[in-house]
Amino acid sequence: MTATSHDERTMTAPGEAPLLAGRNRIRLIGICFCAGFLAIAAQLGNLTVLQGRLAGGIEAVHEDRLPRPDIVDRNGVLLATDVAVASLFADPRKIIDIDEAVELLTATVPDLDAKWLRTRLTQPGRAFVWLKRQVSPEERDAVYNLGIPGVGFVNERRRVYPQGRLTGHVVGYVDLDTNGIAGIEKYLDGQGALYTASLADSGAGVPQSAQMSIDIRVQHALAGEISQAVKKFNAIAGGGIVLDVETGEVLGLVSLPDFDPNSEDKNFSKDQTNKMTSGVYELGSVIKAVTFAMAFDYGVTDLNGRYDARYPLVIGNARIDDFHPQRRMLTVPEIFTYSSNIGTAKMALEVGTERHQEFLRRVGLFDRLVTELPESAAPLLPRQWSKLATATAAFGQGFAVQPLQGAAVMAALINGGNMLPPTFIKRGREEAHVLAERIVKTETSEKLRYLFRLNVEKGTATQADAIGYRVGGKTGTAEKVIDGRYSSDRNLTSFFGAFPMDDPKYLIFVMLDEPKATSETFGFATAGWNAVPTARKIIERIAPLLGVAPVLTPEDVEKLAKQAQAAKNEG
Repeated sequence: MTATSHDERTMTAPGEAPLLAGRNRIRLIGICFCAGFLAIAAQLGNLTVLQGRLAGGIEAVHEDRLPRPDIVDRNGVLLATDVAVASLFADPRKIIDIDEAVELLTATVPDLDAKWLRTRLTQPGRAFVWLKRQVSPEERDAVYNLGIPGVGFVNERRRVYPQGRLTGHVVGYVDLDTNGIAGIEKYLDGQGALYTASLADSGAGVPQSAQMSIDIRVQHALAGEISQAVKKFNAIAGGGIVLDVETGEVLGLVSLPDFDPNSEDKNFSKDQTNKMTSGVYELGSVIKAVTFAMAFDYGVTDLNGRYDARYPLVIGNARIDDFHPQRRMLTVPEIFTYSSNIGTAKMALEVGTERHQEFLRRVGLFDRLVTELPESAAPLLPRQWSKLATATAAFGQGFAVQPLQGAAVMAALINGGNMLPPTFIKRGREEAHVLAERIVKTETSEKLRYLFRLNVEKGTATQADAIGYRVGGKTGTAEKVIDGRYSSDRNLTSFFGAFPMDDPKYLIFVMLDEPKATSETFGFATAGWNAVPTARKIIERIAPLLGVAPVLTPEDVEKLAKQAQAAKNEG
């Protein structure tokens, strides 16, 4: 047997070496291919799974929040709702070329600033930065088509307001994270948390709508007429309120200048604040209605009372006189229709300082009015209630209240004497009845209704006489305080009216800030010439909408015939 050496055992036959080498190369190529495939798969997994988890985590933050309910008016008209939007973000670690990304993104999304964007994308260690919240669909598609690694979108919700500026002050608005900032939107987040929670889920993860007391038809008429009045009388601002006197529901509230809650820039000016609730004003002679109610309720006087208005009332160094002095004895109804400061002040002085303050507290004019709207100002009261303070406060000088607060008091004075807290949430009559608090006697309310109607028939508010609707009301022209002194040529005019006065249903308030005289007003800029006719136009528009049918007397028919003839002659 022949032994075989080690060298002989390892020798290969001719041709086997090249074959072996080829097999090794195939194995190497296969290993490299597999490694490359695994690397690509890993990157794809990172871009899809991991990045998806990042985006999903952000979405989860938003999904953990209760979806905001739609907001609708009392008839179901949509005032606020959510829509799906995309927001642009970036993971700076994954962007290959920062300069190219900045150039492409600023060219596609013009409102992105290049310097700001470069700073955002070069922050060390950041895995997520917002580039733009709530982009438009066109911007989303354009950025998507750029295919920039590390740039993506997160699905969010955007709050939109279909009625725009028409309901801006009452509905309010939210920030980019849908947190309520103003109006009912803020109420639903804060004070109204229990109300929000009480909205039953519809079964699809969306709460039922929050229903406001606002009637968008009334709101539209109110805004239109107030806007025209501001323009016609060249006023710097204006406002109006329509209130249901039987429930306390606010059917319409307008404050001009207003704002568009859909605007991306929410830095609204001070002039755009809600003057009807967040502003306080000396409302002038409209407050005389409160003084009359006080005097009636305390039994100091009645409709047969008489007061001496022949001479100005002098208290210390102060001299109180009438705008249109009659210089004679005036009956209580005449004091109301002539809007006599002298007569009204004497009535308050008969009541006395202490009882005057007690009555104002009773009707709520010493406290801040609280409603669902967070924008609410406290009254400004005299520091010391002297004899002079009582006399001037009696006709609306020396203390200031928010207009909605004044409207709530006036509604109580004419609805039978029951104070109802104003609300912006739809409320039924049964609920209102439970909340009602008596502040004056029924007989006092009846006397006020008589005086309101008398003032429209033959007093300072004759231009409020919307034929067939039995309107009543009280005017007020207050001199504004400028640099600590009352200005004789800068006035705030207002009018509180109600209809129909034989059985009041609705109260209306109109306010104009610094209205100017026109040729039609014969040089006058007082409330009877601007706020009052504006109120009449509003009543004529909203009364049919609210189901108040006109009741025409023979005199009304004659007036309508004369108006028709006059219009025909002008045509």
